Amino acid sequence: MDKFNLCESEYRFASIVWENEPLGSGKLVELCSEKLGWKKSTTYTVLKKLCQKEILQNQNSIVTSVVKKEQIQKFESEQFLEKNFGGSLPKFITSFMSDKKLSKDDADYLKKLIDNYKEE
Repeated sequence: MDKFNLCESEYRFASIVWENEPLGSGKLVELCSEKLGWKKSTTYTVLKKLCQKEILQNQNSIVTSVVKKEQIQKFESEQFLEKNFGGSLPKFITSFMSDKKLSKDDADYLKKLIDNYKEE
């Protein structure tokens, strides 16, 4: 699971792929220059690293994802929760909501989520 650990620049790079896949490596270089201010060499270095981590693949100069954005988000959310709140979702929610109020719609939505995922 360590392969899912992405630094900020890797995540931003992968996001470009997720938003545009499949895309040619030349187009990826162009997008990274435009959105990240990267040179061609930087783009290919990060692409190679994410291919080695098996997050992305580059076949015949066409770049696609192997791991979907939602999988990375789930992993990162779980890591954040574990690191900062001992894996406790109630502790996180208590901390997050300590100075906020929920709208009725948001509260109803969260209640439905809890009911859907509640163990029987």
